[in-house]
Parts: sequence; structure tokens; C-alpha cells
Amino acid sequence: MRTRQPTTTALEDQRIPVRAKLAAAWTSFMFLYVYVDILAFFKPGVIEDIEAGIVWEFTISQTLFTTFLVLMAIPVLMVVLSMTLPARANRITNLIVASVQVPFAAFNALGESWTYFYGLGVALEVIVLALILRYAWTWPRTTPSATTATSPDRDTLRAQQQA
Repeated sequence: MRTRQPTTTALEDQRIPVRAKLAAAWTSFMFLYVYVDILAFFKPGVIEDIEAGIVWEFTISQTLFTTFLVLMAIPVLMVVLSMTLPARANRITNLIVASVQVPFAAFNALGESWTYFYGLGVALEVIVLALILRYAWTWPRTTPSATTATSPDRDTLRAQQQA
């Protein structure tokens, strides 16, 4: 009696577009950013300070909350921009914004007594930002096709049509 040997097939490993990688990385960064803040509410004294009108060392105000919203809007907008901007603008925008976010992420851990919690949060955020920088920096380039390389430019065509 013959026994059937299970057939193993390789899984298809499709190439993920850079735009999708960037949008996924910004989404991950945004979740880390938010969850570190949400989990920080469980730190003893945080809720009491909020009830007293203080967040970290700052008095709760419309200006403070508007600033928080603007800072949170950056990764949110980067998800959309990573999927919609033209490639060159996309690459430049991701390199600039991720580079600015790295020191900002590190700044969030300064002066905190919960070094393991905030240290891990910052480390994870910086790892994701490093991935974003890598994806943007190594954005694949296309080689000019034979028709593009040998075709006349627009000005030459216009001059020929006018003659």
C-alpha cells in the first residue's frame, strides 16, 4: 500500500510596493505613539494631575491640546501622503518627516522616572522610524526604457510641428 507524500509548495512572496510599506510603518508608528500615551494613564498620579489641570508639567489649555493634536496629525497624515504623493515628493517627505520625528520621539522619554516603559516605547518608535527612513532612502529607481531614451524631447517635437 502506498502512502501519499504531502506535497509542499513554496508560498508566493509578492513584492510589496514602497508606498504600502511606508503607510504600514506610519500606521504602526501611530499606534505605538498613541498606546504609550494611553498606557501612561495607568501610571500612579497621572489621572489626579489631569483632574487638577496638569499634563506633565503643562497646564491644560486649548493651546496645549491643539499642539498635541498637531503632533498626532503628523503620522496620521503621513499614512495618507505615503499612498498618494508622487514618488519623488513621497520619498523626500518621508525622509524629512521621519528624520524630525526621531529626536522628537527621544525627547518624550527625557525626565521620565519609568525608564523601562518609556525607553521601550521610544526604542520601538525609533525602530519603526528607521524602517521608514530605510524604505524611503532605498526607494527603487526605474531605468529609462529604450523608447524613452531614444524619443525626442517635447521641445524638439514642438519645434518640428511649428516648422
